[in-house]
Amino acid sequence: MKYQIRHSYLTLFIDSPISIIDLFQQFHLSKKTIHLMKQNKSYLVNNRYVSPSTVLVKGDQLTFKAFQEDDGMYPPVYEDLDIVYEDEFLLIVNKPPFLQVFPAKPDDTNSLAHRVSGYYHQQGYNLPVRFIHRLDYETSGLMIFVKCAFVQPLLDYQLSMKDIHRHYLAIVEGNFHDHQWHTIDKPIGKDRHHQQRMIVHPHGKKACTHYRCLSSKNHLSLIECVLDSGRKHQIRVHMSAIGHPILSDQLYGHSSALLNHQALHAYQIECIHPITKEKLTFTCQPPSDMLKLIKKMDPQF
Repeated sequence: MKYQIRHSYLTLFIDSPISIIDLFQQFHLSKKTIHLMKQNKSYLVNNRYVSPSTVLVKGDQLTFKAFQEDDGMYPPVYEDLDIVYEDEFLLIVNKPPFLQVFPAKPDDTNSLAHRVSGYYHQQGYNLPVRFIHRLDYETSGLMIFVKCAFVQPLLDYQLSMKDIHRHYLAIVEGNFHDHQWHTIDKPIGKDRHHQQRMIVHPHGKKACTHYRCLSSKNHLSLIECVLDSGRKHQIRVHMSAIGHPILSDQLYGHSSALLNHQALHAYQIECIHPITKEKLTFTCQPPSDMLKLIKKMDPQF
């Protein structure tokens, strides 16, 4: 779908018949949001307000406010930001290890969200910082931030329906006997004896991890993981449960002299662009210390 952005307003150029309310529902706007847009007459078709039941036809232009202003939730911090992709709607960044996505305490500004806020301020963007998913403190890799409030509900829906595919690389302890895909289908719940830990538990929430070994050497294996669910610490819990904890994962395994952070990296994301419907694939290399270990296991990586 073609579009035009002017200040905080988005104009969609309609290419096939659809009612206004159906279009809003395709973007998974809530009933409350649609009601308020109708009540406030906050959209225009060809520069005039019409009923939400109106069927738009090819050539019509639907205009509405799609971008919100910065709410000050994350004061700007001006640190380096590894940007993998950016357009008017999305910002994809590579999170380093030892950085929270968002702070645990309001006065803590050492987070990726604060760095994104700093980048927005540097670029002159008056936008709130909103992320679609999370990564653990020591986990590195790709994160999706959404710049446009209008498309956030659709991205949230895509994530819930597993239409956003996240691929991880991990170095785990032990060797595997083949390079086939395997599945760990074990429910995960909270460990009542440890505040931070999650465990495989028969009464936990369904969790499914697919993995395959890419290479093995010196009792270490490089694996690729794809998730069917997004439980807290899922890959770490599942790999530990089958006897292959992630290297240097002190919560589910033990520390290692080879690496000072857990060897887990979100290296690839596949998604459908919320406006253009183009299939997008992004990749990024693991941190240099993890990559050095991987190349010792697989020089061709």
